[in-house]
Amino acid sequence: MPRILVIGSSNTDMVVKTARFPQPGETIIGGDFFMFPGGKGANQAVAAARVGGVVDLIAKVGNDVFGTQAVEGFAHEGINVAYVLTDPKLASGVALITVNGEGENEIVVAPGANAALTPADLDLAEAAFESTDLILMQLETPLETVLHAAKKAKALGKPFVLNPAPAQVLPAELFPLLSLITPNETEAALLTGLSWEGEGALSRIAEALLQKGVENVIITLGAKGAYFQNADSYFQVAAPVVTAVDTTAAGDVFNGALAVALAEGKDWQPAIDFACQAGAIAVTRMGAQTSAPYREELMLRVE
Repeated sequence: MPRILVIGSSNTDMVVKTARFPQPGETIIGGDFFMFPGGKGANQAVAAARVGGVVDLIAKVGNDVFGTQAVEGFAHEGINVAYVLTDPKLASGVALITVNGEGENEIVVAPGANAALTPADLDLAEAAFESTDLILMQLETPLETVLHAAKKAKALGKPFVLNPAPAQVLPAELFPLLSLITPNETEAALLTGLSWEGEGALSRIAEALLQKGVENVIITLGAKGAYFQNADSYFQVAAPVVTAVDTTAAGDVFNGALAVALAEGKDWQPAIDFACQAGAIAVTRMGAQTSAPYREELMLRVE
């Protein structure tokens, strides 16, 4: 079984469903309220565990009920929680999420203890770095911690996958350390400064990322699937047609499933198809971690 090291955030998601998003300054009456475990790092760890990965998680939570519940949830999913740290002062991360009638979402995150995950914390988990087959990370923890993790991965010869979300400008020295980057359309445009206008935009944007030093690029396209490019090939994989209920964590599920498929040795196209199938199932369900499918749900589709 592939061993995946996920480094990143843990949040509690507070979700309100509404017919439409409010305008600035407007109060509207919503519908159902839900509270789910979330955070990009935690979501990806759960997704990877459910589709067959042996997962170590490096994260930081607060000394509060949200943190306690999060760690209990990770353990229930079979994730190794030995490297999930507790900050004595900061609260656990929280995300406030609004989901409209089309299943689209708007999210505001209060990082809490996630903002205190430091390079020194990663150095306490040396065994996890040495034993893993692949490292997966996002951008809901400090950028210096992301860079430190990438450098450690490079020194150990471990594949390092970065899901550059939430979107932000990255230092030039980070790109050559990445085996794979997996932005969505918005994130890819921010990272390259290029427009989506015109024919061949996907290829131009992917090429710009490759020129920065990244080995492989996957641009996730939501309902349209995902686009892959490296120095040798390029192609697009279609996503299954489904009716979206909640798109929260669809990208996280994609990345978690992709990490497992790649660590298992799948070629790029079947690995991306595996991930697209997982993401498509996720959008048909409410919640973040709760939406992640299990391996047996994908077996008939991609094995």
